[in-house]
Amino acid sequence: MAFPLAKLRTVLAAGLLAATALAAPVAEAQQQQRPLRLVLNVGLQTLDPIAGPSFVTRNFSYMVFDTLIAMDSQGRYRPQMLDNWRTSDDGLTWTFTLREGLEFSDGTPVTAEDCVASIRRWGGRDSLGRRLMAATREMRIVDGRTFVLELSRPFGLMLEALGKPSVQVPFIMPARLASTTPPTTPVAEVVGSGPFLFVRDQWIPGERTVFLRNPRYRPRNEPADGLAGGKVSRMERVEFVNMSDPGLRAAAIQAGEVDYLEYAPIDYIPNFQRNRNLVLARARGGAEIVGAISINHHQPPFDNVLIRRAVQQIMDRSQIIAAEGVPPDYSRPDCQSVYVCGTFYASETGTEPMRDTSIARARELLRQAGYSNERVVFLQPGDSALINPIGLVMIDRLRQAGFNLDVQTSDWSSHAQRWIQRQPLNQGGWSLIPVIYTGFDLANPLSNPGIGYNCTNNQPWGYCIPAMTPVIERFEAEGDQDRRRGIAGELQRIAIDQATFPISGQFASPAVWRAELRGVIDFGFPILWNVERNAR
Repeated sequence: MAFPLAKLRTVLAAGLLAATALAAPVAEAQQQQRPLRLVLNVGLQTLDPIAGPSFVTRNFSYMVFDTLIAMDSQGRYRPQMLDNWRTSDDGLTWTFTLREGLEFSDGTPVTAEDCVASIRRWGGRDSLGRRLMAATREMRIVDGRTFVLELSRPFGLMLEALGKPSVQVPFIMPARLASTTPPTTPVAEVVGSGPFLFVRDQWIPGERTVFLRNPRYRPRNEPADGLAGGKVSRMERVEFVNMSDPGLRAAAIQAGEVDYLEYAPIDYIPNFQRNRNLVLARARGGAEIVGAISINHHQPPFDNVLIRRAVQQIMDRSQIIAAEGVPPDYSRPDCQSVYVCGTFYASETGTEPMRDTSIARARELLRQAGYSNERVVFLQPGDSALINPIGLVMIDRLRQAGFNLDVQTSDWSSHAQRWIQRQPLNQGGWSLIPVIYTGFDLANPLSNPGIGYNCTNNQPWGYCIPAMTPVIERFEAEGDQDRRRGIAGELQRIAIDQATFPISGQFASPAVWRAELRGVIDFGFPILWNVERNAR
């Protein structure tokens, strides 16, 4: 008996629909199981966010650790691990309560004791943290989820301190690690309460880092927003990979071999803008980058302010940014503020010495200082697509000014290890190293590398300007934002006059990711929770 053609078509169509319905979730599941691959600017070597001052360590730490307070996309500070906080009428006593059910990756509960130990360790290293600790009378534990921080004097930046978004971030780790490990020594284990788990046995330092979704993580019940909100890990596996060659990075993301570049190779930005399969980040202000030169104030000849000012005079921002190849709409060579233009404290106060820099003026300053051709060890990170061009221009201009440079080129990871040491030059020490920072790191005076570490003796650059100390104390005690802005201008004037941390120009080097990714948070550095793939 012949099967009616119309009925056959109906049966086939129903079968096709059923197969499609079954295949869709399978395809989607396969997409989420495929590793999300992020290419970082440099390789990961240090796993401790307190001991390691690098952005790559910060990026790693946001995967596996969490914070008490977090900054959202509008720059507001919101509870993260905390359920709430309360303050006394005089503002000197703060009571913090954790959310219920928080666990570390080893299965132990997160407690108030862990928070207190982690804050103390961070406060022994970070500039803002040290100032908070100096203003603290005591921290005491009330119960398993609650602790009190009592101040001995006014400190107007409590939320900014505990919610600090970038290096060094006050991540929470177990008290058994935080209370027994000095802040300059990496912890022996990576045990966090963040959205992902670090797979140590698959880690190849400097090359590849592997993460798995943390099944113990309990996200907030609210949308993800900047660093705040619900950190839902939608990918089962994430990999950080290192590709030092910019051309290789560009080819890999265009071919879909990787999903996300921390920084788009600048020469390829026009091509990326025309590629419908790619999305370029748009975040500006705090998300922008500022080049700078880190000066070793501990070592001659840079204990002499005139010689530091000579270094500041070689910083031709237009020339340095041009070397990066940044398109005009991605750069701000006219920005002279040490706080990053487009952020709250940015101003032109005290920027006169930076407005018309010149090699001739640098030579005159060296003559006045009595510079006698002392050796200057310049560490050049040759593998960094962003830092290498900055360093090449600096090297040329420093030599033109008359500095006797010993240029030592290596990878950033190796230089980062030397950078935190204080050996004499003949024992592997250093004098100058070009670096980059984001606006998040520079925007607040107490976290700014050229201001916030004054006389703390706990960072490699080691400056100590006595005139800066009382102004910092006024700033940290001031609760009114507008008055703090005026004090920030005074601090900027001193920092530029003393050439504590000369900057070399502000620009955007946007991230780029595949258009098939949904939920990417455009914040200024990689945030990989909330991200999932469109099923193909």
